[in-house]
Amino acid sequence: MSHSRARLLPYLALAAAVVAIGWSAIFVRWAGIPGTASAFYRVLIAALVLLPWRAAHKPAGARRQTPTRRSYMLAIAAGIFFALDLAFFNTAVMRSSAATTSLLGSNAPVFVGLGSWFLLGKRPHRMFWAGLAASMCGIILMIWAGAAAAASRPGAAPHDLVGDLMAIAAALTFAGYILAVSKARDSMDTLTLNSIAMAASTATLLPICIAIGAPLWGYGSGTWLALLWLGLISQLGAYLGIAFALGHLPATVVSIGLLGQAPLTAILAATLLHERLTPLQLAGGLLVIAGIYIVNRAETGER
Repeated sequence: MSHSRARLLPYLALAAAVVAIGWSAIFVRWAGIPGTASAFYRVLIAALVLLPWRAAHKPAGARRQTPTRRSYMLAIAAGIFFALDLAFFNTAVMRSSAATTSLLGSNAPVFVGLGSWFLLGKRPHRMFWAGLAASMCGIILMIWAGAAAAASRPGAAPHDLVGDLMAIAAALTFAGYILAVSKARDSMDTLTLNSIAMAASTATLLPICIAIGAPLWGYGSGTWLALLWLGLISQLGAYLGIAFALGHLPATVVSIGLLGQAPLTAILAATLLHERLTPLQLAGGLLVIAGIYIVNRAETGER
């Protein structure tokens, strides 16, 4: 393989991950089942691949060291946070616009910055606050514009305030996942961490589905196919692509590149689900993306 092609592979992996994640809301809507149920099958399918893979794989090099008890607990916590993230996000997709849900759910970097300050004592850079302000203004504008459009335009994209709040809760819980993963990675390889996290996510979502009475079987072939793509493409494929990209590219490049999934979801939702955002909603979405971009730059100390 040529040197130029080898340098291109991480960018291709990142682009593939963005596309895979961008499709997740579409697959959830096509599955047409309660959000917690589609979340359960998303992580179950990934776990069924990851766990046998991990059992047959022995970490090499620096990651051969035995993980600490703390790292195991953090990996389990990451799985619980991720399960809640998917439950909130998938339920929000079923209640509100897929594009709005994806844009609001993209705010995890903002909550990561706040969590790092409150929990780890890492004081944010002053630019962080500008990004936070832009993102919050974008959220408010999107929610207000969505409610106004739903009330005045019969053919407008679906809007539900509870769904919007669930999308924000998804961003908050995904931030918890990121913080837990960042600390667990100190003494645990990526495959082991993801395997434990997916097992913990599956174990968390199953009792939630049972408790709320979400059906887990009796689906049609179309639903099963959508769930299969959700687990293999949007979960397994996307996160392996991100892991590969992070091994070869700066974290800031990966973080900023992942912002592309929200606009992609908006385009797919407009094309496949016939959900079109109003100009004010689009303006709010651009503010959200701009805010997250500023936060990412501030977190990496770039100007």
